[in-house]
Amino acid sequence: MAAVAIKSAAFGGRSSNLTDTHFNSIRFRKPLFGFRDNVGIKWGNLNLQGGGLKNREAVVDGGKRRGWGVVRCTAEGLERGLLGRRGHEGNFAIPERLKVVALMACVMCLCNADRVVMSVAIVPLAAKHGWSSSFLGIVQSSFLWGYIFSSIIGGALVDKYGGKRVIAWGVFLWSLATLITPWAANHSTFALLAVRAFFGLAEGVAMPSMNIILSRWFPCNERATAVGLSMGGFHLGNVVGLVLTPIMMSSIGLSGPFYLFSSLGLLWLTTWALRVTNDPQDSSSISTSELRLIQAGKSNAPPPKKGELPPLRLLLSKMPTWAIIFANVTNNWGYFVLLSWMPVYFKTVFNVNLKQAAWFSALPWGTMAFSGYVAGAASDYLLKAGHSLTFVRKVMQSIGFIGPGLALLCLNYANTPVVASVFLTVALSLSSFSQAGFLLNMQDIAPQYAGFLHGISNSAGTLAAIVSTIGTGYFVQWLGSFQAFLTVTAGLYFVTAIFWNLFATGERVF
Repeated sequence: MAAVAIKSAAFGGRSSNLTDTHFNSIRFRKPLFGFRDNVGIKWGNLNLQGGGLKNREAVVDGGKRRGWGVVRCTAEGLERGLLGRRGHEGNFAIPERLKVVALMACVMCLCNADRVVMSVAIVPLAAKHGWSSSFLGIVQSSFLWGYIFSSIIGGALVDKYGGKRVIAWGVFLWSLATLITPWAANHSTFALLAVRAFFGLAEGVAMPSMNIILSRWFPCNERATAVGLSMGGFHLGNVVGLVLTPIMMSSIGLSGPFYLFSSLGLLWLTTWALRVTNDPQDSSSISTSELRLIQAGKSNAPPPKKGELPPLRLLLSKMPTWAIIFANVTNNWGYFVLLSWMPVYFKTVFNVNLKQAAWFSALPWGTMAFSGYVAGAASDYLLKAGHSLTFVRKVMQSIGFIGPGLALLCLNYANTPVVASVFLTVALSLSSFSQAGFLLNMQDIAPQYAGFLHGISNSAGTLAAIVSTIGTGYFVQWLGSFQAFLTVTAGLYFVTAIFWNLFATGERVF
């Protein structure tokens, strides 16, 4: 049997040859879409329809790392690609990892749509209850009160139990919270704040679960694109929520969008529970060839020992950890300012009605979904071309911060809603490059504790989101415009971009 060659190309073109495998020459090159058929490879009697068994051994030995290296992994002839393949009987088969990322994109879409409903519904609620701009910011931020606490706990649970069960419980609980939100709004302001905080508590597990599941189901050279697709669903949730909510509110009433999205969440949950496993080795429907492709392209990080607490002090002692934390803080600061205040911004600054404000607000999020995929594909392409992981992460994150900062400065000079929408579209589209920066970097530097590290950075980012969401309300009430806060946010983008380039790394640190 031929050996498997996995190239290590982050800091030089050295390679390490892995032997003792049970399949023919695997060389990963094409990410996600369209692996080329290598007609020169003969598979003999290899059965491509075999299922994965729980006790099946990993087909590729991790081998020794030579210093630090990017594991470059493409498989020619092993799989046709993520979009589908043909088995030996000629039947078209969809790869299991495509099903996993499709379900993940759907739930991330629902995750964000459930958040955005309140960003639109708060306009009639504020008119009904006579809320000031500053109190409106408190209501908007109540989601984050619970979210900040669940991020670290959720990350640790994901590391220990895997993403499948953790996100399943999260979806059940946040769908329940969405369902009872209209009742809470009619009952009292305190009840509304409590339900929104509980909603945030349930949603805090979504991001760590997504990262861990995708890292287990995708080889390294497909991971950025898989995250781009999942986050594309997340950003499309903004579009779905912003567009459907005012339509349903005007035709059905305030409760309509809340009932719809909670029902969709419970429907997704039944499919997830029956179709997905924590690890591809546990799947009974994955093909042998696809399992080999996934295993050949993953680093072999040992799981945390049972009952062992993640080393918090050690994690916080390294500057690459702080680079991730500060990047998450800045990303969430800008993201939640725009998410929570965009409809209000268009209504107050340009005096457009609620439906028009929703459409102007939805356009930037739609383009962000596409640009996130572009960022992931570009990242995987640069890795395939031989660039180091550190270089790729720094380039992607620099685009994700410097671009939005410049666009927000230009937004201060917009004099029509169309021009403002263009600048917001540029800002959000470029900010999606962060998905191929700090969001993936957690798995790079600490694969053994990626969920916990995600929780730490996400909690810090959530605190920043609370401050920015409430702060925007006070700034607008105090100064009478959004310009000052947009300038502060742009400056934060620039400072964090410098910090990231000084201290971030793609090497494994922990």
